[in-house]
Amino acid sequence: MEQPGAASRSMVFVSCKREKHYSREVILPWHALVCVLSGEMRIASADRLFVFHSGDIILLPRNQLGRMSKVPLNGELFKSISICFPQEALQRYYATLTQVHVTPAEPEVKYFDQHPLLESLFGSLLPYFEVADDLPEEIANIKITEAIAVLRSIDKSVDNLLGHFEEPGKIDLTDFMEKNYMFNLTAARFGYLTGRSLTTFKRDFKKAFGNTPEKWLTKKRLETAHYQIVEQNRKPSEVYFELGFENLSHFSYAFKKQFGYNPTLSKSKREISEK
Repeated sequence: MEQPGAASRSMVFVSCKREKHYSREVILPWHALVCVLSGEMRIASADRLFVFHSGDIILLPRNQLGRMSKVPLNGELFKSISICFPQEALQRYYATLTQVHVTPAEPEVKYFDQHPLLESLFGSLLPYFEVADDLPEEIANIKITEAIAVLRSIDKSVDNLLGHFEEPGKIDLTDFMEKNYMFNLTAARFGYLTGRSLTTFKRDFKKAFGNTPEKWLTKKRLETAHYQIVEQNRKPSEVYFELGFENLSHFSYAFKKQFGYNPTLSKSKREISEK
């Protein structure tokens, strides 16, 4: 999650997007509580799509891979307030509690219904951003603690997320990569998310797929792109970013190298090129 402008120094910040469409891969290093003030926010994971609008409040878990889109809606810019929970802050908070039972569960995006305490929490933040881009560290720390207390008072099950401090464990590499190959991450980040060092990730990847991560990812993405363009009649400009390519020119070059023709060719011209 980006922290724009001066607010990037704070764990409590406002995000404002003027672009018609903003999208990027995201892996949060901390849990984050987000209140959408205007516009639309979409979060696409490997198998689910979440869509949020003005007034929605969600808790995003750390270390989860997805693609976040923020777009204006109904003539309004996208705007949100985020409160991030650094691990140190959570550990300090939970160290003061007694008899807290944490049952680690599958981390997932958590949606909260409207609640007076949440409305009060975010409402109290708005005046600060009326006069400054950056929230003073002392106040930010107070608001982070308040946010944790508010969440626990509304839903005790958040302890299973906020109170769980272990790093990602070793998971099935083949299953994870088949589901998440479209995300544009480095091998080191893929390794971290599967619970492996970079060296171990590359070694296990070679055993599982018989190829390097870089070559396998490129081939897998191109094959998917080819199917979507040829069989589903999607435009190259619609698929290249979704499949992890940095820009259209890079995608077009790789596509032509793999299949022998430009992805923008019409169906009839493609058939001639393939003969």
